Amino acid sequence: MTRILSGDEVRSLLDLDAVLDVVADALQKQGRGDVERPARPHFPIGRGLDADRPAESLGTGLVMPAYIHGSQYVATKLVTVHPENKTRDHPTIHAQIAVTDAETGVPVAYMDGSHITAARTSAIGGLAARELTEGPISVAVIGGGTQARWQVRAIATAGNVESVTMFDHTDDTLADAVAELEDELDVPISAAESPEDAVSGASVVVTATTSVEPVFPGDALAPGTVVVAIGAYTAEMQELDAETFSRASRVFADVPEEVAEIGDILATDLDESALVPFSALLNGEVARESADDIVVVESVGSAVMDAAVAGHVFDRSKAENVGLDTRL
Repeated sequence: MTRILSGDEVRSLLDLDAVLDVVADALQKQGRGDVERPARPHFPIGRGLDADRPAESLGTGLVMPAYIHGSQYVATKLVTVHPENKTRDHPTIHAQIAVTDAETGVPVAYMDGSHITAARTSAIGGLAARELTEGPISVAVIGGGTQARWQVRAIATAGNVESVTMFDHTDDTLADAVAELEDELDVPISAAESPEDAVSGASVVVTATTSVEPVFPGDALAPGTVVVAIGAYTAEMQELDAETFSRASRVFADVPEEVAEIGDILATDLDESALVPFSALLNGEVARESADDIVVVESVGSAVMDAAVAGHVFDRSKAENVGLDTRL
């Protein structure tokens, strides 16, 4: 039998406390090379449906398989990205995850992947806060979308958040984000009038955008700020300026060889050799040297994180009898 898990069911099974530990363990194993993470192919979708359709309006399909050595499950995430969905009242990104028994190859689950993607990505911010900060945390978030909100949830789960300031260029998105998080968290949430106002004085700054140019000036950061950048994942995308990197004492990366190819890094004189694997921080191999140091954490995401969280969600679904079992 194969278990089908809807988006609402997956969301109900996601406990961020547990997800932080699951993702930390997965990244440590990735850092040791104890994973199989093939290159993720991507390809255009929609060509031929409309002869006049410009290339930039085509969708993109991605296949993201991964296996963690010793795991009971292997997982493959199927992702589609359709920029034109903004005008169709549909999400830009859709994702599903197929989970297979690693011993037999039998399909055991097929589940919504959007919430898993959101939760595992948010764990980067939560783990950065847990490992790199001490005492009360003031959070600034550039972006007001789904991932921006999940980052706040994860950081609040991981540390003692005393305030959150958010900025988004779209007023309605910003207002919705502030209202949603105020309902969920016992923390003051406010809207900033500018990116500079948002990041000034913050101890943790998160960028969760699809920007192709820097979203705040690096000289606005206070000493000791931890910057978590999770939006850029292509050579064209950029959230951080060169000043932020010149002020940073260390730059961590979840997948250094891939982070080296995004716009944030390409706009600097840094290369892969300058990036410290985030797993090294989680393993205790490196640590923050001074509370006054600015530290950057760059994330492009990894299918290993999806596989770990999907397996965790499937196990919880069995324990709590959530989902629909069917024969494929």
